[in-house]
Amino acid sequence: MIGVVIAGIWGLAFVSPHVAEQAQRRALETEQLRFEAEQLRVSSEMARLRSQLEPHFLLNTLNTIAGLVTQDPREARRLLGCLGDLLRDSLQGDGEMQTLDKEVTWLRRYAEILESRHGDAIRFEWDVPADAGGVLLPQLLLQPLLENAVQHGALCRAGGGRVAVRAKLLRGAGAGTKLVCTVTDNGPGLPTGEPRSGALGLHAVRRRLELRCPGSALRLRSSSEGTSAVIEVPVTAEGTV
Repeated sequence: MIGVVIAGIWGLAFVSPHVAEQAQRRALETEQLRFEAEQLRVSSEMARLRSQLEPHFLLNTLNTIAGLVTQDPREARRLLGCLGDLLRDSLQGDGEMQTLDKEVTWLRRYAEILESRHGDAIRFEWDVPADAGGVLLPQLLLQPLLENAVQHGALCRAGGGRVAVRAKLLRGAGAGTKLVCTVTDNGPGLPTGEPRSGALGLHAVRRRLELRCPGSALRLRSSSEGTSAVIEVPVTAEGTV
């Protein structure tokens, strides 16, 4: 009897680690499945947010080109080629994230279409230093901000509107490095007490930042001299190329 008890004890000694190992493996597998499900959910929501913006952008751009068809067919044809380049670049992206350099290149092409359509009514300024160009952002993140600055800001300013796109890296000892992107217009400012035009685009920008760039922020500053949309994104080693 004593031998049986001793054998049972020894058996438990060998079985218990095996059971614990199996339980740990199952827990890890469960956690991995949860992580994959969350990544799928995030990717799905990112796609949904982008799908809200792209048809709106496409419609506005086609309307812009349509205004030139009778006035200047050659210019309309050139801008259609430019639009084709924009759409190709947006569809052939490597994923949901792209560098600030690629984002600004895309925005410059978009701005070229707007400058051609509106002539002297709008001008763009660009200030993006080379050291900020490799920071990763959600693809086309700044496009709704630029569109809002044009449609609801610069074009509402008599005598010529201006939109400035600026970026800089802020290096802090405690808070780490941040990328700060600012889109500023010289329009009349945001109305008070009314629903803000372009709110859908702003919501999409905020949500995409929450999903892909935790710790980021989008702030609006407005006065009678114009409006600035400011994005701050923490920069990590994984968030640069």
